Amino acid sequence: MKSIKTNKKRVSKDQWLAITFIMPSIILVAIFVYGFVTWTGYVSVSNWNTIVPDFSFAGLKNYLFLFSDFRFQADLRNTLAFTILFIGLVILLGLGLGVLLDQKMIRGESIFRNIFFFPMALSFVVTGVIWQWLLNPSTGMNIFLKTFGIEPKWYTDTTILAGFQWGNIEFGLPVAIIAVVIAAVWQMTGFSLAMYLAGLRGIPDEIREAARIDGCSEFQVYWKVIIPLLRPITVSVIIMMAHISLKIFDLIYAMTGPGANFVTDVPGVYMFEATFRGNYYANGAAIAIIMLLMVAIFIIPYLWKNRKGDS
Repeated sequence: MKSIKTNKKRVSKDQWLAITFIMPSIILVAIFVYGFVTWTGYVSVSNWNTIVPDFSFAGLKNYLFLFSDFRFQADLRNTLAFTILFIGLVILLGLGLGVLLDQKMIRGESIFRNIFFFPMALSFVVTGVIWQWLLNPSTGMNIFLKTFGIEPKWYTDTTILAGFQWGNIEFGLPVAIIAVVIAAVWQMTGFSLAMYLAGLRGIPDEIREAARIDGCSEFQVYWKVIIPLLRPITVSVIIMMAHISLKIFDLIYAMTGPGANFVTDVPGVYMFEATFRGNYYANGAAIAIIMLLMVAIFIIPYLWKNRKGDS
């Protein structure tokens, strides 16, 4: 009995010690994450759209203004186009390169991996500056392309492909956003490649051999066996890339800014300029809450599914 009581006291002491260690982190997260999110939500339903604070209740006025605003509608169009292209290309390139490395079709694997992993060490600001110069219509890559009579406008092009009128904007694929996608894919393909390569190397050779014995060609082995087994990795890559694309700010701000006719603008840039340059604090807060909800649409179902799987 005495040893049981001693063990209980030791467990209780360890629990309180653990709580003491993590309590500062809990307090900081509560204040600087959830507290500030709550404050942003409160400001978004106020009338604080001047340099003088005005916390009188405005209801959904700021949100209704945004969804009828030309610039914000263009931002949603650009975000949708950027997200689809960015996620699709990152997955295709990461998986394709991973398969090539897994099949030993590329020599010097360590050097090749380092080349593709290197951009991940850079910030999006550095990436934006690099690709702004490379894709500048008057410098960079265009100096070489001009010798072949090709002079693309890249991120200065205001053309909307497959465009049709939707609300106040022409809905479709802005050509200028493709330049931003190229820069983002260049930086994040290494992450996708690392994920897929780890997944491919973790699949036992017995599974591949069994598929080959059943008469599958090498293409069928990957299409019908390997790729379905990589589904959890694909979902993880989609979630990570969606999180990046929906809140993207630094790459676009450093590379193109809003662009002519807002063809490369995104909610993050609009929020920054509305809040810190225009003093439209309530509108900026409303944009921030909308961005949070867009990210939550992707993240919460993923976390909920993982929670149910662990329970």
